[in-house]
This record gives sequence, structure tokens and C-alpha cells, in this order.
Amino acid sequence: MANDQLKEYLGTDTKVNELKAVPDVVMETLNAHLELYRTDPEAAHWWDPIVIGAPGGPVKTLMLTYIGRKSGKTRQTALQYFELDGKIAVVGSRGGTEDHPLWYLNLLAQPQCEIQVGKNAYRATARTIEGPDRDTWWKVILVDQPIQAVYQARTARLIPVVVMDIIKD
Repeated sequence: MANDQLKEYLGTDTKVNELKAVPDVVMETLNAHLELYRTDPEAAHWWDPIVIGAPGGPVKTLMLTYIGRKSGKTRQTALQYFELDGKIAVVGSRGGTEDHPLWYLNLLAQPQCEIQVGKNAYRATARTIEGPDRDTWWKVILVDQPIQAVYQARTARLIPVVVMDIIKD
């Protein structure tokens, strides 16, 4: 079952909006990575998504801390991040599932958040970019993580690109 889930998740023949959820085996792996970020952020900063079948080699990740829009509780997730002109962005691909990831919906409701990049933590404001800015970022994202094009092709929603504006103290 796990291999079938991964095959569907990573495959290119999934129809638009056919993928409803991230497979359990992927979620378990992502949660383990988040736990590592909590205990050893320097070790967790670089992560190899080959453990979930995504090719391309190790990628840089951050830990995002945000507030749940319904619960009001602090939540965390580990995400790959991308850099351009001294800025950091993350993408809400969720593997090309039909719905946006929960962390993204929570940031829409409350954009103030914290990002931890390795051992360095920053307060930030998240903002979704659109138009030419998104197009520029998307090109950078595809160079670093080409599978994002597969994810975009399998969902009718536009995968959000979220820039983290660091709050200077």
C-alpha cells in the first residue's frame, strides 16, 4: 500500500485534482523531519526528499511556526525553502493535492510567524506573491526542485509562493 501511495504521489500520470491527500507514509516521514528540526535544527536544515521518493538530492529546509486559525494554538511544520535576492520563500504545493496545505491557510488568516533556518530564528510576515513576482520565483523554484512542475500540473489551484519578510528588531 505504501509503495502504491508513493507511486501516485510522485507519478506524472495523476489527473488534475485526483490527488486528495498526502499519503500517510509521506506524512510520517515529514513529521519525523519536523521532530529532528525541533531537537537538532542544524542536522535538519539539509534534508534529502529521496526518502519519500522525490529525486534531486538534499534540499534546504526551515521550520515554520504559525498560529492555527481555528484553534489559536502554535503549530509547526518543516518546509523546503528557496532563496532569491536575499529573500526566503516556501511553496504550498502539498504534492499537487486538490487543497492548499493547512499551514498556508493558517498564514492567510495570521501572516505573523517565525521561521527557523538551521539554528537561526526570525520573526517574519508571510505574504503570497502573484503575477510577475511569482513567475520570477517560480523559475528559481523549478531549477531547485523540478518536481514542483509535476505538482502544479496535477492540481487546478495555483500553487502559492509565499515570501517570508523578516521583521527587523
